[in-house]
Amino acid sequence: MNLGRYVRRTTSHQPDAEAVVCGPTRLTYAALDEDSDRLATALRGLGLRKGDCVATLAANRAELVVTEVALYKAGMVRAPVNARLGEREVAHLLRESGARVLLADAAHLAAAQRAVPGSEVTTVIGYDGPGDSGPGYADVLAAAVPEPVDVDCADEDPAVLHFTSGSTGRLKAAIQTYGNRAAVMRKMVMGPDTRVGPGDRQILAGPVTHASGMPLLGILFAGGCAIVLPRWDAEDFLATVQRERATHAFVVPTMINTILALPDARAHDVSSLRQLIYGAAPMSPRRIREAWELFGPVLSQGYGCGETTSGVLFLSTEDHRRAIEGLDEELLLSCGRPRAEAEVAVVDDNGAPVPDGEIGEIAVRGPDVVPGYLNEPALTAETFRDGWFLTGDLARRRADGYVFIVDRKKDMIISGGFNIYAVEVESVLHQHRDVYEAAVIGVPDERWGEAVKAVVVPRAGAALDASELIEFCARHLARMKKPRSVDLVAALPHNPNGKIDRRALRDPYWAGTERRVH
Repeated sequence: MNLGRYVRRTTSHQPDAEAVVCGPTRLTYAALDEDSDRLATALRGLGLRKGDCVATLAANRAELVVTEVALYKAGMVRAPVNARLGEREVAHLLRESGARVLLADAAHLAAAQRAVPGSEVTTVIGYDGPGDSGPGYADVLAAAVPEPVDVDCADEDPAVLHFTSGSTGRLKAAIQTYGNRAAVMRKMVMGPDTRVGPGDRQILAGPVTHASGMPLLGILFAGGCAIVLPRWDAEDFLATVQRERATHAFVVPTMINTILALPDARAHDVSSLRQLIYGAAPMSPRRIREAWELFGPVLSQGYGCGETTSGVLFLSTEDHRRAIEGLDEELLLSCGRPRAEAEVAVVDDNGAPVPDGEIGEIAVRGPDVVPGYLNEPALTAETFRDGWFLTGDLARRRADGYVFIVDRKKDMIISGGFNIYAVEVESVLHQHRDVYEAAVIGVPDERWGEAVKAVVVPRAGAALDASELIEFCARHLARMKKPRSVDLVAALPHNPNGKIDRRALRDPYWAGTERRVH
């Protein structure tokens, strides 16, 4: 197997079609194929071979797509470093990955060079030009002969080291194999909602080095165009949909929130969109309805993580329509049903499936599930059991297969002996018209052990009252589940992947306590 062959094949069918658009850069399939061959040849000229690791540290840009394709062609391992990480974390990831070459943009080149000592990196290639530790990207490509590179790979060969901190705060790398990446490609091109073929154009709004980049190989296989946003800006997203006549887009709920907050959101023509896929975090039914009203009947949702390589549960546009039209309103609380080749179960602590309607942990197995974590045998043994990946998400399954997440296992609050699920309380808070964003955590309480606290960001211009919010929750929840206190803040902390950082949110409340439950 060689995943780069699919890019070469699409190039032979439509060499002049656009493959990648990012800011002012527009690459045809012919250019993408040639540039990726040149880069693969150059890396081999540096002594790298199949299985060697190459790291990237850059914000979204077209060259990241070229790099990904080049590494597929050469059978190498890609270690994408999140561009929002600090120097100490970058240095740790370089050492952990064993990367021998690092490609970085101008904004991160100096930090990259400071992070190299102690790692196996011997060359730093600057996407925007040469630096003290190596040549510029353009010079590297110009010096290389564009010979086709096609290294055969096995399903089990590592392809990507997907670094994630999860809820522990500790960076770990899920080893995504070439077989995993091929399974994701099959999933994307087989699904009628996710296939992006000739004439179709998908916006990738988040970092393409991580979740937003998962559709890339499927797009290039089917002959579509990937429109990579250099950075997130709600106004720019709407303008890009209109200018590029985008047919598909992948966003996270926080992005939809910022779009809905724009006073002139309806001034843009978004009629070209056929699919707006959201995922990576929960989205309240209220926001879903608002997005449906703005974008039309184009919403769908995916659920997955780095260990499953992409989405394994899917809530279709038809599911959304049924819920919004009142035929099955509960579906707006669901993350969908299994799709493609993945198997999904809801299990107890012993790994046995729980009856429908009861709460258990989501477990996944299939060709898109990674074999484990890099250099973490104990964590791998704990998380991957009998072929199943244990996600840490608590959920219930309906008889017709729809799955409803109730909380993260580590985010569950135990107050007075009762299990309280933060997501359940947050979903009620998001129903309040003046709540922009909310997170619920457990804080120390001498009587109950933990008490429920809501940390809330008001909508712009809204005058929220904490006691009124508590009473609002009491009207929609059992009284033991309502927040005991509410803190109103200007913003919530988010991790580099855009998710609410509950660990950072909890830490100040637990500082100085003798016992910390999380």
